[in-house]
Amino acid sequence: MKRIFDLFFSLLILVVLLIPITTIFFLVKITSKGPGIYWSTRIGKNSKEFKMPKFRTMSLQTPEIATHLLSHPEKYYTPIGRFLRRTSLDELPQLFSIIVGDMSFVGPRPALFNQHDLIALREKNGVIELIPGITGWAQINGRDELSVEEKVKLDLYYSNNKSFFLDTKILVLTIFNVIKRNGIAH
Repeated sequence: MKRIFDLFFSLLILVVLLIPITTIFFLVKITSKGPGIYWSTRIGKNSKEFKMPKFRTMSLQTPEIATHLLSHPEKYYTPIGRFLRRTSLDELPQLFSIIVGDMSFVGPRPALFNQHDLIALREKNGVIELIPGITGWAQINGRDELSVEEKVKLDLYYSNNKSFFLDTKILVLTIFNVIKRNGIAH
């Protein structure tokens, strides 16, 4: 049932937002050097690596670490990168990851390939068995402000209580958090 929901709504959103998505892609291309899409190596279900697309918001010289760990992330943003991040528009290409089955709308955020502490703790707690999501319980309860331990604790809560109702609640709260920009460090 969740997979059908994911497929239906990701295709619907892609059709509805086709013009804005295309516009953002071209704006990224014409305002900075490099590709319009950044393919981030992430860890998915059962610790399998996959390539997660995002609109590129950082320059090509940016180290491959979580943005909130950069000492001066502002020096790496593309001209429209900060805006795309603050509005979460950079996440729109992840709809393609939902279509191919690497992601869901709701689940733990996929770890970067080099976030070994987060991956190990998720493996230890069985959270790694879930399909990662564009949003999740940890994202609506702190996002970038959470420690690795807090994220995994929230991911484990989601794993133990997942339901259509909880997914719906997470999606609604995500919309409110994006509008208010809650928990977004940069």
